[in-house]
Amino acid sequence: MSNSLLTFNDLPPFSSIKAEDIGPAIDQLLTESRGAIDIILDKEDGYNWQNFIQPLENIKDRIDKVWSPVSHLNAVMNSDALRVAYNNALEKLTTFNTELSQDKRIYQGYHQIKESNDFSAYNPAQQKVITDALRDFHLAGIDLPKDKQKRFKEIKQRLSQLTSSFGDNVLDATHAWKKLVTDKSELSGLPDSTLSMLAQTAKQNDAQGWMLTLDFPCFYAVMSYADKRHIRKEMHDAYVTRASDQGPNAGEFDNTSLMEEILALRYELAQLLGLDNYAEYSLATKMAPSTDTVLSFLNDLAEKSRAYAENDLQEVKDYAKEHDNIDELRPWDTGYYSEKLRKHKYDITQETLKPYFPEPIVLQGLFDIVNKIFGLHIKQIDDVDVWHQDVKFFEISDEQGELRGKFYIDLYARPNKRGGAWMGECICRKKQSDMLQIPVAYLTCNFSPPVDGKPALFTHSEVTTLFHEFGHGLHHMLTQIDYTPVSGINGVAWDAVELPSQFMENFCWEKQSIDLIARHYETGDALPHDLFEKLIAAKNFQSALQMLRQLEFALFDFRIHLEYDPSQGARVQQILDDVRKHVAVIKPAEYNRFQHSFSHIFAGGYAAGYYSYKWAEVLSADAFAKFEETGIFNPATGKQFLHTILEKGGSREPMELFKDFREREPTIDALLKHNGIAA
Repeated sequence: MSNSLLTFNDLPPFSSIKAEDIGPAIDQLLTESRGAIDIILDKEDGYNWQNFIQPLENIKDRIDKVWSPVSHLNAVMNSDALRVAYNNALEKLTTFNTELSQDKRIYQGYHQIKESNDFSAYNPAQQKVITDALRDFHLAGIDLPKDKQKRFKEIKQRLSQLTSSFGDNVLDATHAWKKLVTDKSELSGLPDSTLSMLAQTAKQNDAQGWMLTLDFPCFYAVMSYADKRHIRKEMHDAYVTRASDQGPNAGEFDNTSLMEEILALRYELAQLLGLDNYAEYSLATKMAPSTDTVLSFLNDLAEKSRAYAENDLQEVKDYAKEHDNIDELRPWDTGYYSEKLRKHKYDITQETLKPYFPEPIVLQGLFDIVNKIFGLHIKQIDDVDVWHQDVKFFEISDEQGELRGKFYIDLYARPNKRGGAWMGECICRKKQSDMLQIPVAYLTCNFSPPVDGKPALFTHSEVTTLFHEFGHGLHHMLTQIDYTPVSGINGVAWDAVELPSQFMENFCWEKQSIDLIARHYETGDALPHDLFEKLIAAKNFQSALQMLRQLEFALFDFRIHLEYDPSQGARVQQILDDVRKHVAVIKPAEYNRFQHSFSHIFAGGYAAGYYSYKWAEVLSADAFAKFEETGIFNPATGKQFLHTILEKGGSREPMELFKDFREREPTIDALLKHNGIAA
């Protein structure tokens, strides 16, 4: 953790980051930063970009470059020592950032520049940096009296502790449950690839047999394929009660009181700023103009999808009744009979496709697609310091051979790694005099690892996830904006940030791109035409059910933040039940505590913003429709998307950028069409 980490284009020295060094390094960094800020503010002759904004941004960038690898390690190589060091440092950084955001002198510096004659001479990206900064100062309580500012700071600090603890509890609860199975017949129905993975897990835990865990690849396989109903139920119950007052580890990692306190503090924070609720606070930096707009958008989609979803569910019920005489479909049956029905209707399962999606072919195919659309070249670089032997490192260059970005890719699930998939910023683009800082991304997934000397074989849905995260990575790495606060995904309205990621998913369903990413791992054969036809036929299998599930999450998230009432408390379960009554068609078990592991909103950046996935899907479906019209590898359309969306970062409002690309405002039609739901 030495300061050698801080030179312009150096990559983090992961192997030399030790938990015990993190505290002293952060202390030193913050002391130096505070001193440097005092010097910047000590100006007699007025502020401008060069003497004020640029040096302040350099300080923040330096801190980000030290903190980013620490934060990343905490997510992907978690340990007790690292967790303690991370949480202690997080508290200090939160304090520091809140101080900055409430420093009247810094605010007045930005304000002075905004009001100066220089402002009109700055380019649009610089102007947006300044106006965004002033907006963020107001959202951080710059206008509040001292006592309220102090309270605001306390809330911010407490929230960072609570959200970090929430995530820790989910991780611990996920890894606390294991089940060793020694009788193979108990696991009938599970594919060989899953059985090999479970045997490998058992071996890693010094046991003989097959070990079930709550890591998603294992959970998904059991819920989809395990014939024994009691095994599915046991696993379902453990998974949906993680970090709660229910289930096998009831009360041990319980997030109930954390959710209560998080929602109470978010409400108080919004109230301090004169807003009615935290949903309003969330929308202050988003595309959606009002809370009513968001609610009617979500409810409208739910209404259009509901009849289709009821149909989807009825089909599964009928199938389970007809084939296994199941009178009542329970939550641990739905995935299993859905998979059986998919196979029955389309003669295809995720498992059938796996041999055609070996990791090396999928990755190279993804890179070839990006080359065809955007003219980019990607090559692997060896001898880079990484945090785990499975991590690979790549560089992206454009047609002129100019280096545009670099990324780490960490694909497999393992112990002490946070679940899910995400793109993280390692280094952001910025330019200073003639020095260009090249953006670097982390791309993290939790796929099934290689087993028995075979390459990792992905399900089609895992391939789609990879393309999704890569879309975020492209947005971060291809930016041509030289000012960090609006380069890459920075400064992009949160409900527009999913546009590039969801856009990339579409290529997983096109024949021309499938031909590039699918080859049998043993024979090298392309995906047979009949399998491709079945994949497409099955594309919208239960898409309305999936749509309602996302809308349930989005409405729940939005309403708990919109309707918080201090006299009644958070009413988390009550609001969730009400949302389900109006939206869901699948009835969850009464002890289901999904909300207790909903890290997106309680430990991530999606609070009162989970609707963004659907909001951005409207944009991405409409954007992809242009490729469908002009040819999916049309280089002219690709370059236009590159120049109007990917390169512009947060330098302009997303609606303006979208209209530059599409030459009109977005419509909902393409989204419904892509989901097989009539507009």
